[in-house]
Amino acid sequence: MEEVTLFGREPSPFTYRVIWALKLKGIDYTYINEDFTNKSALLLKYNPVYQKVPVLVHGGKAIAESVVILEYIDETWPENPLLPKDSYERSVARFWAKYFEDKNSSIAELFVTTGENRDKAAKDCLEMLKTIEEHGGLGEKIFFGGDKIGLADLVFGFLAQWFGVIEEVVGVKIMEPQEFPRLQAWIKNFKEVPVIKENLPDHETIVPMFKWRREMLMAMTSA
Repeated sequence: MEEVTLFGREPSPFTYRVIWALKLKGIDYTYINEDFTNKSALLLKYNPVYQKVPVLVHGGKAIAESVVILEYIDETWPENPLLPKDSYERSVARFWAKYFEDKNSSIAELFVTTGENRDKAAKDCLEMLKTIEEHGGLGEKIFFGGDKIGLADLVFGFLAQWFGVIEEVVGVKIMEPQEFPRLQAWIKNFKEVPVIKENLPDHETIVPMFKWRREMLMAMTSA
């Protein structure tokens, strides 16, 4: 098999999406952890457009952007599929993946703002979560992908670990358990899957890293 290398960064949730997919598929790969303050020449070579991780290099060819990488992995290694065979079900999975990607800006805004701007971002995040809770189809399924983890679940994996860290760091509580029973059940089921459980950064480890990152970003925006 051609060599597979993943350029990522700890504890990026976008990197972990790809790690989970590779593990679920049973693909051997080499992992290179990037320092975003001192990006390697290889990263700049393989992703000259965005110059960020994750980047998957397969047989010398680079694939960038986490959701694009997930689809590439699924098409290249069809065992343990991440997308359903049914074309309509595939479109549903892609819809929810895109929905979450489109709403990432509200989470990013929540992370780097204070006062009224933070309150607005929190409201936008709440609306996003309510939409997923009410319309994501979890009432009938264990996972967004059905009875096993699929592409949409990997994208929503951010909610299983990183969103709670952001709530703690920012000082707001948005995902109240009693208001999101389906999402809470999904988080529990998701984190119990061995591949996820064994490849999930520790909450207590992420918190100080995110605090430092937030302070740095806020200093940059206020400069």
